Amino acid sequence: MSGPAAERRGPLLLGVRHHGPGSARAVRAALDAARPAAVLIEGPPEGDALLPLAADPGMRPPVALLAHAADDPGRAAFWPLAAFSPEWVAIRWAQEQDAAVPVRFIDLPATHTLAAETGPDAAGSVRPDPLAVLAETAGYDDPERWWEDVVEHRGAVREDPLAAFEALGEAMGALREAYGDGGHARDPVREAYMRQRMRAARREFGDAYAVVCGAWHVPALRAKTTAAADKALLTGLPKVKVETTWVPWTHRRLARAGGYGAGITSPGWYAHLFAARDRPVERWLTKAAGLLREEDRQVSPAHVIEAVRLAGTLAAVRGRPAAGLTETLEAVRAVMCDGSDIPLALVEDRLVVGDVLGEVPEGAPVVPLQRDLSRQQRSLRLKAEAQERELELDLRKDTDAAKSLLLHRLRLLGIGWGTPAASRGSTGTFRETWRLRWEPELSVRVAEAGIWGTTVLAAATAKAEADAAAAAELGEVTALAERCLLAGLSEALPAVLRALADRAALDTDVARLAQALPALARSLRYGDVRGTDASALGTVAGGLAERICVALPPACAAGLDADAAGELRGHVDGVHGAIGLLDDVDGLRERWSAVLRALAGRDAVPGVIRGRAARLLLDDGRLPAKETARLMGLALSPAAAPPDAAGWIDGFAGGGTGGGTLLVHDDRLLGLIDAWLVSVPEGAFIDVLPLLRRTFGAYEPGVKRTLGELVRRGPSAKPAPDRAPEGFAPALDPARADAVLPVLGLLLSGSPG
Repeated sequence: MSGPAAERRGPLLLGVRHHGPGSARAVRAALDAARPAAVLIEGPPEGDALLPLAADPGMRPPVALLAHAADDPGRAAFWPLAAFSPEWVAIRWAQEQDAAVPVRFIDLPATHTLAAETGPDAAGSVRPDPLAVLAETAGYDDPERWWEDVVEHRGAVREDPLAAFEALGEAMGALREAYGDGGHARDPVREAYMRQRMRAARREFGDAYAVVCGAWHVPALRAKTTAAADKALLTGLPKVKVETTWVPWTHRRLARAGGYGAGITSPGWYAHLFAARDRPVERWLTKAAGLLREEDRQVSPAHVIEAVRLAGTLAAVRGRPAAGLTETLEAVRAVMCDGSDIPLALVEDRLVVGDVLGEVPEGAPVVPLQRDLSRQQRSLRLKAEAQERELELDLRKDTDAAKSLLLHRLRLLGIGWGTPAASRGSTGTFRETWRLRWEPELSVRVAEAGIWGTTVLAAATAKAEADAAAAAELGEVTALAERCLLAGLSEALPAVLRALADRAALDTDVARLAQALPALARSLRYGDVRGTDASALGTVAGGLAERICVALPPACAAGLDADAAGELRGHVDGVHGAIGLLDDVDGLRERWSAVLRALAGRDAVPGVIRGRAARLLLDDGRLPAKETARLMGLALSPAAAPPDAAGWIDGFAGGGTGGGTLLVHDDRLLGLIDAWLVSVPEGAFIDVLPLLRRTFGAYEPGVKRTLGELVRRGPSAKPAPDRAPEGFAPALDPARADAVLPVLGLLLSGSPG
C-alpha cells in the first residue's frame, strides 16, 4: 500500500453502511489512495464465479445476487446491490484497474446460511440499531439525519480518506463492547468465517488487501482470535446444495432488509445523491418540478428557486451542514404542493423511493424456464417493469391473444407478474385488462416452477395435471378447468376433465355442485372465444346441471337458517346465469324453469329463495304479472312471519337486481309491499328493519326518490289500470319497436337482419 495508508499495519478494513452513497464515495476514495492488491467483500463466496458478469455492459444495477437451495428454490436469499452500494463500487473499482485486482466474497457461504433453521435470537438479547445509538449519542433523534450530516454531506474527500473509516470503526468497537453481538446470534459464526478468509488472503497478498463490510463487523474482524477457535465455531454447520445467479432488483425493494440485513427508506434519493456530483438539492428539486408538471400541476422555475432557498434556510436554522431529504421534502410541500400531502406523496413514491428496475446480461445463469420466459417476453414485446401499468388486450389479435396465454400460464404456475382487472368500456370476452408489475421475488417463483418443465407451456401443463390429481373438492377442479382454457392448455384438459367427472360423480352436496357450474359455463364461453375445443367440458357441465335440477328443491326445503338460505340464494343466481350460457340440450332451460316454479310456490322454502325464484321467472317472461302479484300477496299475508316476508322482499327486489326499477313501474307490487310494511307490528318491524334497509338502501338515489314520491302520493295518484303513466302510450307500438331491429342486428352480429 502507499499514500495515507502506508503507515497502517494489517489489512485495510472499510466499515460501511450498506446502500449508502456517502460510504460508496468514501470507499472509492480509500481504494484509490491505498491501491490494495485484493478486495474482499461481505457476501456469499458462491457468488465469486459470477463476479465477472458485473463488468458486462448488459449489467445495470440495482441487481441482486440470488442463492437458492438446488432442490427447493423457495429457500432463497438475496444480496441486493445498487449503483450507490459500497460493495458494488468496490467490485467495479477492482475490475476497472489496468491490472485487474482480485475481488472475492468472504461472508458465510450460502450453503450453510440456507441450510440453517431460522429461529429467534437469544431470549433477553438486545438488538441495537448501531446508527440509532450513535445518532442519540451525538444529540440526534433521527439516525438517518445523523448519517446524512456525518457521511452523505461530506462534499469533498479529506486529506486522509481513511479517517472516516477509522472513526466509525472506533465507534463500532465501543458499541460491540457494550452490546456484544447485539442479539444477532449468527454474527459470531459469520465473522469467524470472514477471519478465515482474511487469513487465506494474508498468505497470498500479505496485508496488502482491503475488506469492505458492514461497519458493525469491523471490531470483530480486528479482534485477535486463533484459527483453531474460529474453526471450532464453523465445525458441524449444516449444508445444502445451492445455486446462484444475478437477478434484476428494484429501488423499491432496497427499502426492505435483504441478505445484508439492511434496508433504506429513500433509495431514489440516495441514487440521486450518488449520481449528482454537484448541486444535488437544486437538481433534485428540478426533477420534482418536472414530475409535478407531468401531473398537470402549475410548477414554474420560480417555484424551484424558492424551494431551493427554503430548503437551505431550513438546514441553516437547524444547524445542518446542508439541506437533507427532510428539508427538501418540506420545501416541496410548502412551495410546489401548496401545503398538500397528496402531490407530495407522488414525489415521495416516484423520486424518494422510485421504481428503477435493474438488468442482468443474457449470459447470467438461469433455469431453462426463465430462458424460455425471457424469449417470449422479447418476442411479444412484453417488457418486465417495476412500475405498475395496465395492459389492454384484444383477444381477436394474435399477438394480444399470445400475451394473454402467457400471463394466464404464469398465474397457473404461481408467477404473479400480471393480475386480471376489470376492462374499461367493455364486458365482452374478447377483451382483457391486466395490471403488470415485475417484483424481484418473481425470479424465485420462476426457479421454483422450473421443476414442472423447461418451457412455460410444458411447465403449466404439468402443473395443471398435478393440481387436478391432487384436488380434493369439485370446486377446485372446476376452477382449474377454467384456468386451463384461459391458458390454452389443451393437453392438460383430458386429465382435468377426468378429475372433474370423478369428483362430480361422487359429490352429493348440492351447494358444491351449484358453486362449480358457473365456472364450467364460463369456461365454455372462454373456449369459444379462444377457439379451444371444449365439447367434452360441455357434456360434464350438462350432467352437472341435471343433477342440480334434481337435488336443489329438497335442499332448499331442509330447514335452512338465514345464513344458509342467503348462501343458497347466491347459488341459485349462479346456476341460473350458467344455464343461460349452456346449450339448451334436451330442454335443460325448461327443466330449470320448473325447478324455479317449485321453489317459488313451496312454503317450506325460505322466503329469500322463494322471492328470488319468482323474480328470475318474471325476468325470463315465464311468470305472468298476475301470478307474480299472487305469490307476493301470499308471501306478505298476515299469516306469514315478518322475517320470512322481509326475506321474500329481499330475494325478489333486493339491490343489484333492478328490483327498484321494477317497483317504480309496477303499481300492484309496490302497493303490496307498502300495505305489508304498514301492517307489520312494531316489535316485528324492529326485527326486520336491518334486512329491509339492506334491501332498499342498495337502490340508486334516483330510484329511491321516485319510490318515496309514489308512496307519498298514495294509490289515488297512480294511473288507473286502463291508463298509461304520464309520458307513455297506452300500449306497445309494434311499428316503432320493429324500427330498432336493424340496429340491433348490426350490434349483435355485425350485419343487418
